[in-house]
Amino acid sequence: MSKVSFSIQKTDKNKNHVLANFFTTDETALLPGLIHRLSRAAAPVSHPNDLRDLREVFDQSIANGLTARNRAGLNAVIHNLQTALLLCEKMSPDRNMLLAVMLFPLVYEGKLATETLTARWGADVASLVEGRLKVAGIYGKQASVESENFRKLLLTFAEDIRVIIIMIVDRLALMRAINHHPNERMVRDIAAESSYLYAPLAHRLGLYKIKGELEDLSLKYTNRAVYSQIADGLSATKAERDAYIASFIDPLRRKLDATGLTYEIKGRTKSIYSIWNKLRRQHIELKDVYDLFAIRVILDVPPEREKAECWNVYSIVTDMYTPNPARLKDWLSIPKSNGYESLHTTVQGPGNKWVEVQIRTRRMDLVAEKGLAAHWKYKGIKSEDNLDSWMNNIRDILEAGNAGPMEMMKDFKMDVYDKEVFVFTPRGDLYKLPLGATVLDFAFHVHSKLGSSCVGARVNDRNRKLNWRLQSGDTVEVLTSTTQIPRPDWLNFVVTTKARSKIRQTINERLNRAAELGRETLHRRAKNRKFEIDEGVLAKLIKKLGYKTATDFYRSIGEEEIDALDVLVRYEQFERKLEETAGKVSAEEFSLIQSADADPVHQDLSSGETLVIGEGVKGLNYKLARCCNPIYGDGVFGFISSEGVIKIHRDDCPNAANIRQKYPYRLIRTKWAGKAGEQFTANLSVIGHDDIGIVTNITSIINKQNNVSLRNISIDSHDGLFRGYLVVGISDTDALSALIRKIKTVKGVKDVQRNN
Repeated sequence: MSKVSFSIQKTDKNKNHVLANFFTTDETALLPGLIHRLSRAAAPVSHPNDLRDLREVFDQSIANGLTARNRAGLNAVIHNLQTALLLCEKMSPDRNMLLAVMLFPLVYEGKLATETLTARWGADVASLVEGRLKVAGIYGKQASVESENFRKLLLTFAEDIRVIIIMIVDRLALMRAINHHPNERMVRDIAAESSYLYAPLAHRLGLYKIKGELEDLSLKYTNRAVYSQIADGLSATKAERDAYIASFIDPLRRKLDATGLTYEIKGRTKSIYSIWNKLRRQHIELKDVYDLFAIRVILDVPPEREKAECWNVYSIVTDMYTPNPARLKDWLSIPKSNGYESLHTTVQGPGNKWVEVQIRTRRMDLVAEKGLAAHWKYKGIKSEDNLDSWMNNIRDILEAGNAGPMEMMKDFKMDVYDKEVFVFTPRGDLYKLPLGATVLDFAFHVHSKLGSSCVGARVNDRNRKLNWRLQSGDTVEVLTSTTQIPRPDWLNFVVTTKARSKIRQTINERLNRAAELGRETLHRRAKNRKFEIDEGVLAKLIKKLGYKTATDFYRSIGEEEIDALDVLVRYEQFERKLEETAGKVSAEEFSLIQSADADPVHQDLSSGETLVIGEGVKGLNYKLARCCNPIYGDGVFGFISSEGVIKIHRDDCPNAANIRQKYPYRLIRTKWAGKAGEQFTANLSVIGHDDIGIVTNITSIINKQNNVSLRNISIDSHDGLFRGYLVVGISDTDALSALIRKIKTVKGVKDVQRNN
């Protein structure tokens, strides 16, 4: 890029007058320096004539009435030069991103046609500008930015990730420029939007410095007194803090050097925004913040030595400085569910000041920053799993560095929300629906009564039918009628669960009303004919007539599909026929008849053990019921399932009472015979304090027991407590009781129970 001054030379009196109105004196003085810095920063990716071409199109646009100020009152040219310069400083932008930044205001105001943009600078630049235009259009919808749906819609419209990056950097340039702006309300609105929307987006993309600056500036503009108080407190103690960190690290470094470990030590101070969050959340003062600064020790060790060396460093740290046991966080033994591994301890350093020390390996640090436990998720910002994975991939590309990350990202489209659509009401309210949602889905999503009476909608001011499929950005006005009722064919095109359930519910309510009317009609006609209806006989008649349920039968009467008098005539004929065939019993009505003097049946388990099942049922297979997992020594009973398989349940099985009450004729007396042999499966739950090594101690006890094996273990840790779920192979109840007693002796274990 050659140096240019956007034709501010005084060569044309009329043009000079136009430019004088466009640039203030201060802006005119600022402009050459900005262009010079951008020329140098953009040199690696720019073409020789880029600034000359930009000068030409800007001169023409300014002459044609380009708006000098944006919504914040900032000069559009100055602001976009600052944004482009920030892109070069914070990122590795490609040429097209820089061009899109500069040309966007011209297209936005209609001073540069999209066709001209494409012809002169290419389709990719036009695509980036088009993406920003789509996002800019959202603000015209008056949707609340304090909405997760707004954020998702923004991501949906910005199909190219580079558009999102440009927006984030543009916002940082805007936030830097509005300090002491006279319109305080506008500043607060922009700051709140930056904190809620742009800072989390930057964090998700791994742009941590931009995220931190956006949050700090947001706090500065929304609560300047608090910001200044914290900033002054940090500034006043910076030299002291730096000296303290050095005094803490120096002796620790000497100890670590003596071990021969390869490591790195980092010291950091929390951002002002993070400190404010902690002060507000914990109701404490600045001097009471535990982790105002923290030390991180990162080890370079092979995978097989990771945990051992981390604990080795922990022992060195805690030998030198007194630890606070309540602040120990062991995510080495039991990593977080999101994959985060690290060892955190808070120790009392020189001068009795508390310092947090984080110990991890290079691999763990990489996972914490980039992998399963992306840093933004670890800090508690919620998101779906697909966004986790997608944003991690983006971070990898962004950090590719020398490979030219922006070039690699041109074809990386933002389809993370390709299974959702976001639509507006005429008032600007925003709703999220699944991809393929129809006008009727939207109506039910807003309110069930609106859906039940919906006859269509005006979508973007055009009339559409109930089954019209919506797209992101549509504005939908639902049309209703008091005579409309849900119909079964609606179920053929709605896609949301709410719509389907409400349609079925309304239809069923209508059918039930018809069925109740039919029931009343039938019994009233029977009463008029002077006879009582036997419900058992009627049930058989309903089945014979081909109805699946009595409700369907009564509904047919209520809706006059069949005549109640005809039904009564058929009922009388059917009743007489049943009386003629009385005494004949079908095979369906027989129960299992057991013989008391039959020989008991012995059948071997797969483990070699024997159960006595009887009496008199031969040749049937059996299984141990999974609902209670009986083992040798439990009181048991047999139950003949509908598949003809005998299932063995414990006497105290949760399902035992229901089985005995409903199916007493399908029960078989069962008992264990012989001696305990090989292993059965038993489930245990263990509750205890989340102490160091407690899991190792439990598994060690299990492994030392004869004829006991640990088949599976899962751990859930929360607020200093853990719950373990163990699946063990064991021979009998005596061995299980002995194992439970031994596990209870482990330090930190509060309770052990056998699960069903």
